[in-house]
Amino acid sequence: MPLDPLAKAFLDQLAATPSPPHWQLPPTAARQAFAAMMAMVGPKDVPVGKIENISMPGPEGDLRLRIYTPVAAGGEALPAVVYFHGGGFTVGDLDSHDGICRLLASESGARVVAVDYRRAPEHKFPAAVDDAFAATCWIEANAARLDVDANRIAVGGDSAGGTLAAVVCQSAKEKNGPKIGAQLLMFPLTQLGGAFKSRREFALVNVLDQKILDWIYRNYIPPGTDSNDPRLSPLLAKDFSGLPVAYVMLAGYDPLHDEGLAYAEKMRATGVDVTVVDYPGMLHDFVCLQAVLPQAHAALSAAAKALRRMLEAR
Repeated sequence: MPLDPLAKAFLDQLAATPSPPHWQLPPTAARQAFAAMMAMVGPKDVPVGKIENISMPGPEGDLRLRIYTPVAAGGEALPAVVYFHGGGFTVGDLDSHDGICRLLASESGARVVAVDYRRAPEHKFPAAVDDAFAATCWIEANAARLDVDANRIAVGGDSAGGTLAAVVCQSAKEKNGPKIGAQLLMFPLTQLGGAFKSRREFALVNVLDQKILDWIYRNYIPPGTDSNDPRLSPLLAKDFSGLPVAYVMLAGYDPLHDEGLAYAEKMRATGVDVTVVDYPGMLHDFVCLQAVLPQAHAALSAAAKALRRMLEAR
């Protein structure tokens, strides 16, 4: 299937923009550029019942959390989705993914708890992993305070956030907690440097080309780190059995397509209930392009409704 015409037009517009690509910018400037782009293309004016900014004790200082409560939620404990934003472990924050989290809360009926994990290069691996796991543990332990049903907690994320969600599920299984009921993995990076066909075929697709991937690696990974560490490459974990029910979203023109599919297939082979939704004409992390692609809203809405079903089945 050819690249969607609207997606191609977006790439053409990016290519015609005179500003330098993220990989040529220092982290602060890259974050500002990413924030400006998300402000233009992200979801707009999605209503929610309440937004609350709180903090929790993290592994190396307080972490910020942002809680989204859907409209007409009432006073009862709701399911929760612990959400990790994308951005190559370097850009992205609570504000850049505010619209995404609003839409997830609205469509899933769950409280979405977005985690402001530490970013590279100031905080290299495993800082983001440690923060993501610590936040999930803390949310379960403080479920009553947060009006969250501790028996119905999901994790999710897009791109780098999808990787973090996968790693949190693996860690929770290994450590016998926290109890995670479902996982939403959208366009995850699952193996560093993997020799996948989609990596070669779409290495020049501008939204996530090889130069950006190399920039992410330089920022995130300390020299000498074992790339086979499953906290970096969750596809290389030894055991996939017993992981939570999963919804895996892929895009046909994404360099990460094949490794996301491979991760889903490894889970499914061990008996994990996995739904794979593949959008053949779409780009990496296209759900963020809500103002550009009508498919973006439909895809994220479908994922949120799937989370609702998975958590209701708990």
